[in-house]
Amino acid sequence: MDRIEAEKKIRELRETLWENSRRYYVDNAPVMSDYDYDHLMHDLEDLEKQFPEFDSPDSPTHKVGSDLEDSPKKEFAQYPHKYPMLSLGNTYNIQEIEEFAQRAENTLGNAFTYSCELKFDGTAICLTYVKGKLFRALTRGDGVVGDDVTDNVRHIKNIPQQLSGTDYPDEFEIRGEILMPYEAFDRLNKEREENEDQPFANPRNAASGSLKLLDPKEVAHRGLWCTLYHIPADSVAFETHSKALDAAASWGLPVSDKRRICHNIKEIEDYINYWDLERKSLPYATDGIVIKINELAYQRELGYTAKSPRWAVAFKFKAEQACTPVLSIDYQVGRTGAVTPVANLSPVQLAGTVVKRATLNNAEWMRQLDIRVGDWVYVEKGGEIIPKITSVEESRREPGSEAPVFPTVCPDCGTPLQKDEGEAKWFCPNTDGCPTQVKSKIVHFLSRKAMNVLAGDATIAQMYDMNMVLTPADLYDLNKTQLLSLDGWKEKSAQRFLDSLHKSVEVPFERVLFALGIRYVGEQTAKEIARHFGDIDKMAEASVEDLLEVGDVGEVIARSVYDYFRDERHLIEIKRLKAAGLKFSVEGKQEASSDALAGMTIVISGNFSISRDDMKALIEKNGGKNSSSVSKKTVFLLAGTKPGPEKIKKCGDLGVRIVSEEEFYAEFLGTKPEEKAEETEFKPGDEPTLF
Repeated sequence: MDRIEAEKKIRELRETLWENSRRYYVDNAPVMSDYDYDHLMHDLEDLEKQFPEFDSPDSPTHKVGSDLEDSPKKEFAQYPHKYPMLSLGNTYNIQEIEEFAQRAENTLGNAFTYSCELKFDGTAICLTYVKGKLFRALTRGDGVVGDDVTDNVRHIKNIPQQLSGTDYPDEFEIRGEILMPYEAFDRLNKEREENEDQPFANPRNAASGSLKLLDPKEVAHRGLWCTLYHIPADSVAFETHSKALDAAASWGLPVSDKRRICHNIKEIEDYINYWDLERKSLPYATDGIVIKINELAYQRELGYTAKSPRWAVAFKFKAEQACTPVLSIDYQVGRTGAVTPVANLSPVQLAGTVVKRATLNNAEWMRQLDIRVGDWVYVEKGGEIIPKITSVEESRREPGSEAPVFPTVCPDCGTPLQKDEGEAKWFCPNTDGCPTQVKSKIVHFLSRKAMNVLAGDATIAQMYDMNMVLTPADLYDLNKTQLLSLDGWKEKSAQRFLDSLHKSVEVPFERVLFALGIRYVGEQTAKEIARHFGDIDKMAEASVEDLLEVGDVGEVIARSVYDYFRDERHLIEIKRLKAAGLKFSVEGKQEASSDALAGMTIVISGNFSISRDDMKALIEKNGGKNSSSVSKKTVFLLAGTKPGPEKIKKCGDLGVRIVSEEEFYAEFLGTKPEEKAEETEFKPGDEPTLF
C-alpha cells in the first residue's frame, strides 16, 4: 500500500470508527459488532504504525471509547474523575494473552499472580463513598469527566446507600458495571413494543439508556443490577487487587464471586475455556475475561498508556453460534431506497435472545455465501448484538435446491432497481413515491435525533394507509379528531402526540436539516452544512463547488445535496414546513458573535462558570473550533477548575499554551471575568468537592 492509499484508508477507518463509537456510547444503538469494531481498530493501529506521518492525537486509537465531541450531556451535571477511567486493551487471540503475560514477567522480574474475572457487558460506573455513604456516581464520560447519575444509581437495588462494618476508608472510589439481566431486558422490550417504542438491541444498550433516564423512579422499574470489580490502586492500602475486592464485599458492595487467582498462563487458559461455556447459563450478558496483575504495587509500576492500563487486558469471547434452517428470504426497502435481503430463520436461542431473522447484506454477499431457502446455516450474534449468517452447512442441503434470484424491480413499488458505480447495494430510485421509503423517511423525521416527536413505525403506517400523512409536512396539519380515528388511540395519546409535535418547532436548524433525510447527510454533516450556510435558502442556491467548501463534505455528499434542492417537490415540502413554524436558519448566527477566535482550534477541560456545552457554543459563536483532544493544531487549552491531567501533560509535551477562564474572557473576548460570573447562578467553588 502506498502513502496515498494509506492516507485514504486511515481517514475512512477513522470516520467509520468514530461513527460507530458514537452509535455505541452516545446513541446506545450500535450497528456494528464488537468483533468487527475491534478488528477495524487493530487495522487502524497497524496502518498508523506503518505510516507514522499520518498518526494524530485525534485518532480513535488514542481515545477512550466514549470520548466524543458534542456528546449530549445537558441533562446531567458533570464532575471530574479522581483517577481517569480508561478502556482496556482487548484481543480475541489467546497468543496475545500469552504475550501480555510475558511482557509483565520481563518488566517486573519478580513473582506475581493474576486476577481473572468475567468481563461484564454493561455500562461503566464509578461510585464514590464518603464515611460509608454513597456520595456520587459518575458514568465513564470521556474518561476524565463523567455525568453525575447519583440519583438514578440510588434506585438500583443492590447498590448500598450505607456500607456495612467500620473498617472502610473515609473516602474511596470503586468501579464496575451496570447490567440489565436477561429477564428484565425481555420484560422491558415487551413493554416498549406494546407502547410502539423501538426495542433495545441488547441488554447493554438497555442498561446504558436506563441509567441516563431523567426520572429516577423509572430507573428503579428497569431492574438494573450492578457488579463492581475495581478500586483504583492509589486510593487504598491493600497489597493486592483481590484483597481489596474481598474487603469491598465485606462492606456490603456487590462484588463478583466468579473471580479466580491464577499463577500462570495455563491456569488463565483453563479459566477462559471454562467460562466460554458456562457463561451461557448466567442470567446476564458477558463478553469476555479480564486478566489483571493482582499485586497493586506492580500495577503502579506498570502504569498506563494514554488509553489503557498496562497491567490488564481483556480476552473477548468469539460470538456464540447456532445452526438453524432458512425458512424464506425477504427483500426489504430502507429509508434511502437500499434493498436488503433478509433471511427468515427457524427461531433459535442465541446470546440471551431468540433470533428469527438475519440480514444477508447485498446480492454479491448472497452469491458468495451461496445461500438457498431450506439451507441450514450458522448464525452468530457478532458482539452479541446483530444476528449474522457466517456460513452454510452444505452437507444438509436438500437435492435440487436453487439459488435465489435477487429482484430487478423494487419489491414494494415495482420501480426498476439501480446500482451506482462503486456501490454494493441495489437501490429503488423512486424516493418520493415508494411507500416503504416514504414511511421510513417520516419515521426518520420524527426520530429522537431529528424532530423528537412521540410516534413509532406502527403509528406512521396507520397514518399513511389512511392517507392522513404522506409527507412530513402533513403531520403539522393533523388535528385531534383525526388522531382519535386511529386504532387504539385515546384522548391522552392523541394529546401527547400533538404536544410533542408542537414542541418540535423549537428544534434547531441543523436537526431539521438532518430530519429531511437527504441521502448521505448524517447528523454531524447536517450540523456542518447548517453552520456553513446559515439558512436553507443559501443551501438551495449553492452549487456543487459551494458545497464542497464545507468541511468533511466530499463529492458524493455535495452532489446528493445539490440534486435534492433541484427537485421541485422538495422545495414545496420545505415551504410547507416553514409555514408550520420549523426553523430553517441558524438562530443567533449574527447576534453576539465575532471573529475573535477565527481560525483557532481550542480544547476545553475542567469546570467553568457556565456549562461546558455553553462554553463550546461561546467558542463557536466567536469563530473558534472546538476539539476534544490536544494536538499540534491546538492554539490553546482553555482550562477551568480541575482540568484533565492528561490534557495538561499533552500541552506540556507539545508546547501548547494553557489559558484560564479569566484570561480567556479578558484577552480574547474583552469581557471581564467578574462580569461574566455575575451573569451566572453557579461559580466555581460553590459546589462541595472531594477532589
